Amino acid sequence: MTIRAIIVDDEKLAIQGLQLRLQAFEDVEIIDTCANGREAIRKIKTLKPDVVFLDIQMPGFDGFSVVKGVMEIDPPLIVFVTAFQEHAIRAFEANAVNYLMKPVDEDKLADTIERIRVRLAEQKSSEEAEKLLNVLAEVAPDAAEEFTDGDGESTERFEKLINVKDRGQIFRVEVDTIERIEAAGDYMCIYTAENSLILRETMKDLERRLDPRVFQRVHRSWIVNLDQVRQVKPHTNGECFLVLDSGAEVKVSRSYRDVVARFVH
Repeated sequence: MTIRAIIVDDEKLAIQGLQLRLQAFEDVEIIDTCANGREAIRKIKTLKPDVVFLDIQMPGFDGFSVVKGVMEIDPPLIVFVTAFQEHAIRAFEANAVNYLMKPVDEDKLADTIERIRVRLAEQKSSEEAEKLLNVLAEVAPDAAEEFTDGDGESTERFEKLINVKDRGQIFRVEVDTIERIEAAGDYMCIYTAENSLILRETMKDLERRLDPRVFQRVHRSWIVNLDQVRQVKPHTNGECFLVLDSGAEVKVSRSYRDVVARFVH
């Protein structure tokens, strides 16, 4: 599988340096480069790359503005490449695959490419499964219903307890007590009424362990416990907020609005 990439940086030498390092990866194809954020948004929407290597500090539209500018489409994977360490937290809040410091370390770049491969493989598997169900729904609707009917799915295969190693300790978290889960790169922030813990795991892997009738993805960065939703607040642009028992609010993006509507009445 070829990984189609765009590099965005206002420094020409930085683009050339990253291009040179990426030549070591035969499955990475650089389909374009951009010198500013506005150009990057146009190219991302037009070319639909798999991943964007994105500088943060640029004149006009910075890297975070680029991410916001492509949220209306199915956004590509993002790798922030910057000389400034202080942006790391915001980068992971934007669900970046990784955060690379300039000059880019070859080993860290290799690790980043492997993460990209894993993420893309997960996306492809999910897309293929959806296509298969669509075909099955056409030729054998009864069989398709057996796959998609949530009431017929056993809850036994889903986790009841999750062990979380955080701050040098092992926490045994009862799944029913989890209120919401936030993606931060390759880490998950798990929130309960009493605590917040960091789990090193991808969103896709954690979703497979949780009962989808209770835990629903409502945003590319959020999973919520639907049993703890007490209010739905409409927002602009077809989005809304879920208000949870604790008072916390989680935004539901437009792409997940219909999914949530099936569970929240």
